[in-house]
Amino acid sequence: MDRPEFYRFHQGERVLPFQPAEYEARLAGLRAAMDKAGVQACVFTSMHNIAYYSGFLYCSFGRPYGLVVTPTESVTISAGIDAAQPWRRGHGDNITYTDWQRNNYWRAIRSVTGEGRVVGYEGDHITLAQKALLDEFLKPSATQDIAPATMRQRMHKSEAELALIRQGAQVADVGGYAIKDAVREGAREIDVAMEGRDAMELEIARRFPEAEYRDTWVWFQSGINTDGAHNPVTARRLHRGDILSLNAFPMISGYYTALERTMFVGEVDDASLKIWEANVAAHEYGMSLLKPGASCAEVTQKINSFFAERDLLQYRTFGYGHSFGVLSHYYGREAGLELREDIDTVLEPGMVISMEPMLTIPEGQPGAGGYREHDILIITEEGHDNITGYPYGPEFNTVG
Repeated sequence: MDRPEFYRFHQGERVLPFQPAEYEARLAGLRAAMDKAGVQACVFTSMHNIAYYSGFLYCSFGRPYGLVVTPTESVTISAGIDAAQPWRRGHGDNITYTDWQRNNYWRAIRSVTGEGRVVGYEGDHITLAQKALLDEFLKPSATQDIAPATMRQRMHKSEAELALIRQGAQVADVGGYAIKDAVREGAREIDVAMEGRDAMELEIARRFPEAEYRDTWVWFQSGINTDGAHNPVTARRLHRGDILSLNAFPMISGYYTALERTMFVGEVDDASLKIWEANVAAHEYGMSLLKPGASCAEVTQKINSFFAERDLLQYRTFGYGHSFGVLSHYYGREAGLELREDIDTVLEPGMVISMEPMLTIPEGQPGAGGYREHDILIITEEGHDNITGYPYGPEFNTVG
């Protein structure tokens, strides 16, 4: 039997989160950046860039996936285990590589790029081993890191992206209300988290009946487990007076949104209330700063001063916000749009960013626990549009 190195297997109807014109506009922007840099072919390996330029969100399971973009072609490269699904869920062409022999992945890529070209790659994603194979199989005349240019492009959202992100924020609100309803003394973190996750997945299926459903999750934390923003869910049971962190994360076609709130079970003591109210005040102050022309570093320094005046800055644990779009807790990040001291990006209309101050008071001190509020804001010509609807603060979120 003649077993091919790669082949095309296209069947079924194409279903994508955006219209073809949206992807063509993104590719046009990429090709303009390629032309400026003198890049003749891009080989993308990350989930976020492949999804951004093609719509296809891969499941690696140890296999490499790719997207090759030239001035005239856009081709996803996928493993045989996925059959035609990458073509159905992707814009442009698709080539399936086989695993009958090692490195058929790179032979499939070479069939699009040819040899001796100037090749763009993602320096923040491709491994040393895969970069060596790129050099061996494609024999590029030169290589360039194209990742910074793609990140800058992704930071500016299209109207279609903004519409999807708005829906994602509304789904997060649905999860928040489901979590609130599930909070009661004796409930386990995992039980509350499942209520929120199920509510969001059902809402996504209602709003997007032709989508793929995966990756939506909840981190619901209580007591000492609130000290870190990304602490996993446990089976810890809730007690009256516990501090809680509500974290609802719907995922829609690779697009991440979030709702995060401080909560307490039944009652909140005076020391905790003082910290909570201070963090809410920082949250509101921080949101007032998010407008066109402000730099990420400038916003960060102003919130730092706000906390320092209240002798709370030492309890801050991370930056005050980040971008939204094609990203997740296991792939993607627009690191150039984070509210940190070392980021000088200036906010512009069409950017989407969170405001999420967090204070962690160590165990044994009055008010111990992690306090965090989180809203999503779209930067507009006049200022910003807060697309998060679920209320924050002690009056609404002392529950159970």
